[in-house]
Amino acid sequence: MLEIRKSEDRGVAEHGWLSSRHSFSFGSYHDPAHTGFGPLLVINEDRVQAGRGFGKHGHCNMEIISYVLEGKLAHADSMGNGSAIGYGDVQRMSAGTGVMHSEYNHSPDQTVHFLQIWIEPNRTGIDPGYEEKHFAPAEKKGRLRLIASPDGEQGSVLIHQNARIYASILNADPAVTHELANGRAGYVHVAKGAVTVNGQQLQAGDALKITDEKSVVLEN
Repeated sequence: MLEIRKSEDRGVAEHGWLSSRHSFSFGSYHDPAHTGFGPLLVINEDRVQAGRGFGKHGHCNMEIISYVLEGKLAHADSMGNGSAIGYGDVQRMSAGTGVMHSEYNHSPDQTVHFLQIWIEPNRTGIDPGYEEKHFAPAEKKGRLRLIASPDGEQGSVLIHQNARIYASILNADPAVTHELANGRAGYVHVAKGAVTVNGQQLQAGDALKITDEKSVVLEN
């Protein structure tokens, strides 16, 4: 079964300094038909204006993955971590028993554009944790690069859930196929450009829920 989630149907939040699109119910946006997909609860596409950001705020019992598409996103948290991630960087914060953090765009003139993904963990009450890794474009060109997994396989960041996140850059490359084990589902989110997934044409911001299929086939 294939279900398309069009970009223009997502929730919208405009705050001047922040422009956000919500694939699932988030904040003041609530759509009972889109409250998550398995343990995947949030995919927000955020654009933060220069010199602005999210002040210190708290999370608990959530796996939070940030993937920057353009610009630099500075992070600081109550665990003592502080860094700025850019294109190709993947950041994972396990909120666990509770963590405070902030996210900021320190650039004087460039917007930061990033995806933030929230995954419900398979156990609660763990110690908070943080990890970030860089994945060069060449690692994603014409293939699916594992960037997050429950075991840190292939140098991916570790998430506390039986889920795997892949990133890919497809141009005039042959089709890329990912086999789905029995009972597994897939979710494809298009960050930029256009792609055909299992015969469905998708544009930037579109997504495809995939259930009861044997594989995911991406063509560009």
